[in-house]
Amino acid sequence: MSKKSIPTLFLNFETVPRWVVMVIDVIISLAALVLAYFVRFDFYTDSELIKQEWGFIKEVLPFIVILKFAVFYFFKIHKGLIRHTSLEDVKRIFFALLTFSLILAFTSFIRKFYFDERYVLPTSVLVVEFLASLLFLIGFRFSIKVLYYEFHKPKTEDRKNVIIYGSGVSGLITKRTIEKDPSIGVKIIGFVDDNKKLKGSRLEGAKIYHSSKLKCLIDKHEINELIVAIQNPINKNVNQIIETCLEKNVEIKKVPSFKRWIDGEFQLNQIRKINIDDLLGRDPISLKVEAVKSELKDQIILITGAAGSIGSGIVRQVVNYSPKKVILLDQWESGLYDLRIDLISKELNQNVEVVIGDVRDKARMEKLFKTYTPTIVFHAAAYKHVPLMEANPSESIKTNVLGTKTIVDLSDKYKVVKMVMISTDKAVNPTNVMGASKRIAEIYAQAINEKSTTQYVTTRFGNVLGSNGSVIPLFKRQIDEGGPVTVTNEHVTRYFMTIPEACQLVLEAGAMGKGGEIYVFDMGKPIKIVDLAKKMIRLSGLELEKDIEIKITGLRPGEKLYEELLADTENTLPTHHPKIMKGSVTASSSTKLKLIEELILLFDQQDNQAIVKLMKQIVPEFKSNNSEYSKLD
Repeated sequence: MSKKSIPTLFLNFETVPRWVVMVIDVIISLAALVLAYFVRFDFYTDSELIKQEWGFIKEVLPFIVILKFAVFYFFKIHKGLIRHTSLEDVKRIFFALLTFSLILAFTSFIRKFYFDERYVLPTSVLVVEFLASLLFLIGFRFSIKVLYYEFHKPKTEDRKNVIIYGSGVSGLITKRTIEKDPSIGVKIIGFVDDNKKLKGSRLEGAKIYHSSKLKCLIDKHEINELIVAIQNPINKNVNQIIETCLEKNVEIKKVPSFKRWIDGEFQLNQIRKINIDDLLGRDPISLKVEAVKSELKDQIILITGAAGSIGSGIVRQVVNYSPKKVILLDQWESGLYDLRIDLISKELNQNVEVVIGDVRDKARMEKLFKTYTPTIVFHAAAYKHVPLMEANPSESIKTNVLGTKTIVDLSDKYKVVKMVMISTDKAVNPTNVMGASKRIAEIYAQAINEKSTTQYVTTRFGNVLGSNGSVIPLFKRQIDEGGPVTVTNEHVTRYFMTIPEACQLVLEAGAMGKGGEIYVFDMGKPIKIVDLAKKMIRLSGLELEKDIEIKITGLRPGEKLYEELLADTENTLPTHHPKIMKGSVTASSSTKLKLIEELILLFDQQDNQAIVKLMKQIVPEFKSNNSEYSKLD
């Protein structure tokens, strides 16, 4: 029989009324009852005893049919979609049949001992009927399911061979979700897993392979796609899997975390392509939650630059530690509005105050400190784009130096317990105005720490994945536009970490700091930007030089080839946290404080040469690179 001649009833069972399913189920059960009697009498049909039994069945048959309908309706076995029959449906059928058999057995007992000494149905018939009904009803459903999938299955040449990485709960749910819709043209070849103990096992019929065999599997089964379905993977292992897939031109997708499932249900359209953030992410850090909580609980916390990448990340974490009040300060109105709406949607907006203001405006900041009297300050407000600050040194001084000075001075004046300043790896042996301005801000905070009751703590880290101005959004946009992808130099390397990781380490460092420290974060291994661009191109399913090209544009003014985390005259000491080191930094002199005052006064003259010259005097290690200010070195 061809697929086209198969009745629509079986191919589109979702269109059949539920009452029809109920009738079919009862008829199947009655067929099981007939079979039970044939078994009881060894399939003989011509004896007087058998004829008496059949006559008696006719008397009780209406009662049996009504009872079947009632029990089946109560357990709603007709409600399940037959083409998606699952273990839950099987359980419902089992308990419905068991309930029917128990009721019938109880009825037989009552009739036998209190009425005419006859059973409604013989015990042997009850047992065989139960087993036969269970087999027939489940078999019927799975037969329809197989028939449906066979009919809707795409042609073999149109199907994608898919393997799932991870054989846990998430992997199993992914397999079931994919197999619910055969029309998408996916064949699950099996699972790969890092657990050697699972090697050779089967999960709902699909074989589990060890991840070391992935290359062989890809070649043997012509795998088109791999789905990462592990909720908390070990990043090192995931990276190896992804590298293998990229090498073999296998498309890589990922199942989102449980938190992002819609109403707790995983949907097929939630599977997304893996991106570079997943590839660069590292294993979750271990945070001393109690230490951070005791630091932040019941405190009035001010976060400057709260609408920015790091500032908003700190906000989202701080609100979870029961602070008395959190003040969100930024001059970026739209960013603050979006952050506020996000907090409201997550019901985290209690005790949150939003303040529009500029850290460079001393009168506005004085009013803020006087009104709210913060006890802890996280200072994330800053200009950070190297090329823009190289062209506008006066603005970097006004924001990064004067803005920081204003917050530092007010923290001292209003007896803030602790101020944590967010700095950058570009402040180490700076080669550009932006990095030098952040180093000057560090120097000022350290100097004030020597004579203040406020504890000033500085944190340094490199590039943050997904932050405003990061190279990754730029590459994504260029790839979407068809290229070229621009890289300044093929030897440029950078450190990367995720926003949550950076913010967690800021909170941890802030909690452990006692004042005057510069904490340096373990950024992992540096990554070549050109390699990053190549991976992003391959992750997008494009072929380098064929579909898109990489264009080398040359170093921008002030740009380094390699970032550093400590200056030549500095070294590090370990802390209790393996990813946080304490930098031993040269103490600042009072002379430098006077020079910083002079530097700020130069803003009014708008003389870039004079500003940069004085910056180099304050920070002797500041050597301009590929910049018009190199002549001042």
